[in-house]
Amino acid sequence: MAGLPVQTLIIVLVTALAILDRTVVEANFDKNFIVTWGKHHIGTTNGNLRLVLDKSAGSAIRSKVAHLFGTVEMLIKLVPGNSAGTVAAYYMSSTGTAHDEIDFEFLGNATGEPYTIHTNIFAKGKGDREQQFKPWFNPTNGFHNYTIHWNPSEVVWFVDGTPIRVFRNYEKEGIAYPNKQGMKVFASLWSADDWATQGGRVKTNWTQAPFVAEGRRYKARTCVWQGPVSIKQCADPTIKSNWWTSPSFSQLTRTQIDRMQKIRSGFMIYDYCKDTNRFKGVMPPECSKRQF
Repeated sequence: MAGLPVQTLIIVLVTALAILDRTVVEANFDKNFIVTWGKHHIGTTNGNLRLVLDKSAGSAIRSKVAHLFGTVEMLIKLVPGNSAGTVAAYYMSSTGTAHDEIDFEFLGNATGEPYTIHTNIFAKGKGDREQQFKPWFNPTNGFHNYTIHWNPSEVVWFVDGTPIRVFRNYEKEGIAYPNKQGMKVFASLWSADDWATQGGRVKTNWTQAPFVAEGRRYKARTCVWQGPVSIKQCADPTIKSNWWTSPSFSQLTRTQIDRMQKIRSGFMIYDYCKDTNRFKGVMPPECSKRQF
């Protein structure tokens, strides 16, 4: 760069740094999301989110940018009272029939009955990897942190900082893993009373509408998807800003595993890896691998 004017050098350096540091923090729904449906059922105040469901419509938003690896988190307060038939969803997804997806879904229930925290993951269009939990807290009387951490080694679901589930990368053994598609972040509130509550036996009580779920302090510390070039760039451990590629993020600590095991032993109500009837004895191959 010898001979370049100082002003030009500054511009070049700033541009180079911007390309190198692709980690972003997003904390404002107005600036970072667009409405996908239910425009008149969505409110944002001081950067916070309010999703509304009534008999006429639900509501949904999605992030403007897609991500490949990193961490996304949001504080969520679920629908209080009789939430039967409602589903509040917070998830990441790409598009197309061979899409990738990482899910948190919160299945409502009748007054006094607990929610179901429903998790799932799709890789190259294949899902059917559900694990479900009953919450060990009241998810309606305050905001709780729900985090998805995703790197080349594993996907981890966290609730209030405690891991509850891990899906590891066994792509080299023929098991699909979500690592080649950018995923946007979605949040929605909708009615699914044909299946959501007690297998569809308990329906939505529309006299209780409107149903309201709230979100705040959304943050994404991720590699922003720039197209196929990101497949290599976002997984490159030599790039300093790719903090998620550090060996310390490739495996939960012993303390984290112990905390997770307590939640799973006390509050897990469904694990696809134990449902031999569903798969007629031919279990998904990852079920026989080390899970975390």
